[in-house]
Amino acid sequence: MDRAISSSTQNRRQRKRWLMAAGVLALAVAALLAFRSVLQPSVSRRELLTARVETGDVEASLTASGLIIPGREAVITSPIQSTIRRVVLQVGEKLHPGQTIVELDKELTTTALAKLQDEQQQNRNKNGQLQLSLEKALNDLESQEQVQQVKVRSLQSTLRDEQYLLKIGGGTAESVRQAELNLKVAQLELQRLREQIRNQRAANAADVRELGFTMQIQDRSISELAGKLAQANISSQQPGVLTWVNENIGSTVNQGDALARVADLSSFRVRATISDTYADALHLGDAVVVRVNDTDLRGTVTTVSPAVDKGVVTFYAKLADDHSPVLRANLRADVFVVTRAHQGVLRVKNGPFYQGGKEQAVFVVRDGKAEQRTVRFGDSNFDYVQVLSGLQPGDEIVLSDMKQHADTPLLTIND
Repeated sequence: MDRAISSSTQNRRQRKRWLMAAGVLALAVAALLAFRSVLQPSVSRRELLTARVETGDVEASLTASGLIIPGREAVITSPIQSTIRRVVLQVGEKLHPGQTIVELDKELTTTALAKLQDEQQQNRNKNGQLQLSLEKALNDLESQEQVQQVKVRSLQSTLRDEQYLLKIGGGTAESVRQAELNLKVAQLELQRLREQIRNQRAANAADVRELGFTMQIQDRSISELAGKLAQANISSQQPGVLTWVNENIGSTVNQGDALARVADLSSFRVRATISDTYADALHLGDAVVVRVNDTDLRGTVTTVSPAVDKGVVTFYAKLADDHSPVLRANLRADVFVVTRAHQGVLRVKNGPFYQGGKEQAVFVVRDGKAEQRTVRFGDSNFDYVQVLSGLQPGDEIVLSDMKQHADTPLLTIND
């Protein structure tokens, strides 16, 4: 016989069913949350390089490769064709004005100088002989002139006598005409001799001048070669440090070949090269920042080469602190040519995240998440990028390359 179930028993059973349903629902919610956490992308904080947005200066610049060189460097060349006899100083040694660096063999030049001096002595002898020869020729002509003058005077007297005889009836007209003709011929001969004497004097002067010019040229050649011979002991006219010397003893050097370089290491400048793509952006007086071993030195562009060599343009910069202790000859440096400057703008450190565009997506870190945000950028340099919009001072952004997460709007950052 069936018995009625008590209300207490029914309530217990009802609570049990509700508890079972609640447990199943809780398990379902926990499973869903666990599944979502497995599907949601995440990244480890150790893999991220971040930086905060700040206010500061940004200088837009072009990057060039630089080399520190002495502010003044003298190249000493060989004054003569010779061979290297002895190297007196070594690279790195300090030297004083007039101190010998390299000795050259002087024998060949000494022989050449002696030959020039002998030729000059021959020229002097020729000059003496020429003077005597010219004076003799001129004296002969002057003697002929004197004889002709006497002849002219005699013929003038003869003419006067014939004219007198004709007047008193003791002579003939034919005799007078003959006397006149003889006198005319003698006078023409005298005129010819005088003209010949003038020409001879002019010719003598020309010959003397020509030989004089030859002797002057020879004197200059002798002086020049004697000066070169005196310089055969290669020395510097200024104090400094020997940065290079031709140490090949016995090797032949031609006139004009470099033998040594002497630098004044109390000051330095920069020789830099940049792609010819940016040639039009280089101007005299542009500001530059030279980075040497993490030290920034400022300067200005002083010279821009007009020629392009193998796709690069060479330019030189003067440093404001050209005697900084970090400077060393032939030390490589990064050179940044400043094209525009912005003061007091939003900026963030440059890094792999920056693709060089004016607008791009970046990840902003907040509350353990990395949220993708579109940001507009302005000018940039090696250190900083100008922020135009999309970020605020204090925002923390990811500087690492996040290309693999370009399609992910939100990332979880795991510690």
